[in-house]
Amino acid sequence: MLNLFKKKLSAIARFGAVCCLSIFISGACKTSGNLRGTSRSFISNPIIDGYFADPCIVKEGDTYFIYATIDPWGGEELAVLETKDFKKFERRHLNWPTKKACTSPTSGDAMVWAPSVRKAQDGKYYMYVAVGGEIWAGVANTPLGPWKNAKSDNSPLVKYTDFKPTHNIDADCFIDDDGQAYLYWGSGFKWINGRCMAVKLKKDMVSFDGTPHEVTPPGYFEGPNMIKRFGKYYLMFSEGKAIDATYRVGYAVGETPMGPFVKGVNSPVLFTSKDSTTYGPGHHTVFNEKGQDYILYHRIYPQKEKYVLRQLCIDSLNFDKDQNIKVIQPKGVARFAKR
Repeated sequence: MLNLFKKKLSAIARFGAVCCLSIFISGACKTSGNLRGTSRSFISNPIIDGYFADPCIVKEGDTYFIYATIDPWGGEELAVLETKDFKKFERRHLNWPTKKACTSPTSGDAMVWAPSVRKAQDGKYYMYVAVGGEIWAGVANTPLGPWKNAKSDNSPLVKYTDFKPTHNIDADCFIDDDGQAYLYWGSGFKWINGRCMAVKLKKDMVSFDGTPHEVTPPGYFEGPNMIKRFGKYYLMFSEGKAIDATYRVGYAVGETPMGPFVKGVNSPVLFTSKDSTTYGPGHHTVFNEKGQDYILYHRIYPQKEKYVLRQLCIDSLNFDKDQNIKVIQPKGVARFAKR
């Protein structure tokens, strides 16, 4: 009987130890939910397998649509990734833009790059995309289309030969609180002399309201992305070379959408990490969910090939008490948690 009693006590002790261990592990997982891999709700980088770059994003209902360049250096079409949670993605295909549909007498040989998609006041979606070193504008009633050229003559919105020496790629459409739309675009050649052009758009979203002019902020090379916070205009962009560790995200601030712009405090705010886990991050977009800003961008995947492969990543973007963008910590995010 004594031996049986001891065995029961031993079993109870083992059961208690297992329970305590389970509670400890469960508690540890809950308290460390912002650490990589410890929470099912955590979104880690890269957010999807495969090589994509230059992302933009729109939300329709509870669904996000990410439009991106297909690496290496673009494809015959864009990549479109549909997701509700940034964990499961479904690849979609658009009828437009394609390299074949977006070729003009002035086009270069560059493929389909760097889209910007926005929903305008008329309820339609407009896309501004670089093909052949030219900016093309498309329109659709839904994020997945069908899409078509927004210009009746099927010509590019900005030709390769316009506004020299601007490299006419990397368009970004910004719609202000009053519904007024603006278009920003531009890069440089041979990794130097980046130029940013800007113009107001008329209600048809393709006609220029005035003449485009240069608004290049300090440090700018390409990939403009305009956001408005605290009544001010934050023109974000990519600096450096898109092929190496110098690529990074900077920003400048203006009192109007057309500038002038002064270099932002803390700029650049996203750059190659000391351990090179995040390497050459850039060409981003910013979106807001539940009061929190997020930055969706690409980083370079280290490789031996001569071309560049890039991966899509997401991190939180925050401001300090003086309304300056904080330096971004590239670690992924808890799934759309409120601040």
